Amino acid sequence: RNYKDEINKKKPFSEQVIELAYTYRKRLTSLVANWIRVGYCQGNFNSDNCALGGYTLDYGPFGFCELFDPHFQPWTGGGDHFSFFNQPLAAELNFKMLCSSLKLLVEKDKNLSNNLDEVSSGFSKCMEEEIQIMWSKKLGIKRYDENLIKKLFNLMIVTQVDFTKFFRKLSIIPNNVFDLKESFYKPCSKELETSWNIWLKSWKSSLDKSGDIKDISNSMLQINPKYTWREWLVVSAYEKAEKGDLSEFKELQNLFKDPYGDNSSELNKKYDRLRPYKYFNVGGISHYSCSS
Repeated sequence: RNYKDEINKKKPFSEQVIELAYTYRKRLTSLVANWIRVGYCQGNFNSDNCALGGYTLDYGPFGFCELFDPHFQPWTGGGDHFSFFNQPLAAELNFKMLCSSLKLLVEKDKNLSNNLDEVSSGFSKCMEEEIQIMWSKKLGIKRYDENLIKKLFNLMIVTQVDFTKFFRKLSIIPNNVFDLKESFYKPCSKELETSWNIWLKSWKSSLDKSGDIKDISNSMLQINPKYTWREWLVVSAYEKAEKGDLSEFKELQNLFKDPYGDNSSELNKKYDRLRPYKYFNVGGISHYSCSS
């Protein structure tokens, strides 16, 4: 059903199994890289919550990273093993569990069994390649630069930036740190301002000089969404719905039909903003149980 256009049904079943593992590997690595791209954390990424079709499954304790933290985890019982930046490793463990199961179907054929082992052991490299491509596109740079990106993460953590708003602001190709400050949760010291301006200068030198700066900006705007799902957004919608007013729910539905587009100044003011401080560390909004 999920691979009818990709797996050749005329091949022997055991060979189809290898094709399944290989094709699913491509889907899963792409899926997880795009989760991180938009700030999504599955929260409970066990193998039973990992769809073989290569799409997002189990809408349980998921969340979108707001205040940037590589260890972000929306679920109180998720731990670091299911945290935001650890999702590639969780995906690899899930994939190896699949390959262990598939091994029973091909173990009588040594060549196919070895092929399956190669597909399984190659997951880490494929995942890393997808992650590097994703970060390069998010930053609008032609080639992945680990040093540049590590320095960025450190600055984002120290400055306490909003993951979504920061990359959206960066997509405009800012002149200096002042153009990014709407994505900061706390005031920026002079020392940090200097560090940011140094990083911005280094980043700009890494942009593709063969392309127009406006084209780079437009490409980044299509990679970095303006809106992502934030739990606190529905608080007001729930309160109105209890009184029979579903207008805000419909407003949110329309908003998320195009999370990369621009809206009216009224909607931007309402939804394109940092999490209000009153919603930090609030159960059901900042964190929740598995069944929430």
